[in-house]
Order: sequence, then C-alpha cells, then structure tokens
Amino acid sequence: MNKMKKYIAIALLSGAFFTSCGEYNKVLKSTDYEYKYEAAKSYFGKGQYTKASALLEELITILKGTQDAQESLYMLAMAYYNQGDYISASHYFTTYYNTYPNGTYTELARFHSGKALFLDTPEPRLDQSSTYSAMTELQMFMEYFPNSKRKTEAQLMIFGLQDKLVMKDYLTAKLYYDLGTYTGNASYTADMRINGNNYLACITTAQNALKDYPYTGMREEISILLLRAKHKLGSESVLEKKEERMRETIDEYYAFKNEFPESKYMKEVEDIYKDASKYVKELNE
Repeated sequence: MNKMKKYIAIALLSGAFFTSCGEYNKVLKSTDYEYKYEAAKSYFGKGQYTKASALLEELITILKGTQDAQESLYMLAMAYYNQGDYISASHYFTTYYNTYPNGTYTELARFHSGKALFLDTPEPRLDQSSTYSAMTELQMFMEYFPNSKRKTEAQLMIFGLQDKLVMKDYLTAKLYYDLGTYTGNASYTADMRINGNNYLACITTAQNALKDYPYTGMREEISILLLRAKHKLGSESVLEKKEERMRETIDEYYAFKNEFPESKYMKEVEDIYKDASKYVKELNE
C-alpha cells in the first residue's frame, strides 16, 4: 500500500472523531498543528474536501520543510481537484512539481495538473487559450514520464484538445463563409463603396486547420468548406482574377475527390467542378 492510500485508510478508521460541525470549528481554532493536520487528512479521507482544503491552505506554509510538506501540498491540490476547482488544483499541482521535481508525487502532480486544465477547457466557440495551456502541460508530462502508465490517457486528452481547436478553426472558417460578400462604408455614395468578401479569410483559416491538424476527423468537413469557398471566391471575383481562381477551384476539386472518393458531398462537388470547368472552357474558346 503506498503512502497516500495508507494515510487515507488510517483517516477513514479515525474519521468518526471529526464529524460534527462543532468539532470542525474546534479544529479551525486549534494551534496544535499536528492535530489539525490529522484532522485535514481525516476530512480528505472521508471526501470532505472543502474542509480539508481550508485546513491545508493554512498548513502548507507551516509544514514547509517538514516530513509532511510534500504530502500536505499534494493533498491540497487533490482536494481542490476533487471539488472541481480545476484552476486552483492545477496551480497547486504545478507548485508541487516545481518545488519537488523528484518528489514522491511528482508524476501524479504533473499528470493531474494537465488533466485539471483539460477538464476546465471551454466549448469550441469560446477563447481557447486554456486549451493550449492544457496541451502544453500534458505534453510536458509525457516528456518527463515517457513510460508512465498514464501516458495513453494523456495522449487521448491531447487528441481531444486538438479536436476542440480544429472545431474552433472550422467554426471560424464557416463564419467567414456564411458572412460572404460585404460592402464598404455605407456613408459613401454608391459608386465609392468598396466591395469585398470573406471567402479568402475562410480559405486561409481552413487551409491552416488542415495543415496544423492533418489527422483530424473533421478533415472532410473542412475540405468541402474549402472547396465551396474557392468556388464562391472565383464566382464573385473581378474579371481579371476570375479565370485563375476558377482554375484553383478545379485543382481543389481533384484534391477533394482523390481524398474522399466516397464522400456524401460528391454530387455537390461534381456540380462545382462542372461550373468552374464551364467557365474556363468558355473563356478560352
């Protein structure tokens, strides 16, 4: 039995002593830090993480430099983790492995720091800064512990985070596509307005997503959006750019067809090809 499991078992056996609200208040006021630490372990062992974390917040400074320093800091991080306060948990896990790079719980601290950030990441439409932080933390865990039994779980979390970033890029590209064309400053007279479109931004975003995440499961969805955007860009271009962009659409058609020969979008893809080919043919007759 490892050290953490051992003290939890002891705490569970003695936990009945720290059950009442009155007893907890007594613990809070106590200046007997050994007694207070045993109480914190008891609360942790019984799953009363709010009480445990409140005591441990005070104790980690007092216990610094003692034989209980590592255990108390790791236990505080786990108490927050088990409460679902993942930001605080990751902070204390990070504090642990920076303070004790070769500590008893360093592997666990690095893993749970990354997992805590993973669990705190937002849905794809929101800012993904924390997603990048979670990926970095999990990648660092695998670099430090390449043979860890938790490596597979860490890798799966990274894949999940990458999927979230791909979805973010896809939604951004689709937004550009849906916005389509626009007209410049409406305060200008009609002949002075500057016309434009968002298709080029869609194309750039989609291409970057395919480049950055070549193995994404959303590759087909991004690729059809890219083809649609190139066709729209060509269709709505000024005359001097239209042929070039229609030829780029045809090139994109072949790339899509080669990669997704059984695509559910094939009828639409063929229609795009026919339209682009017809224009190029008529222009060169």
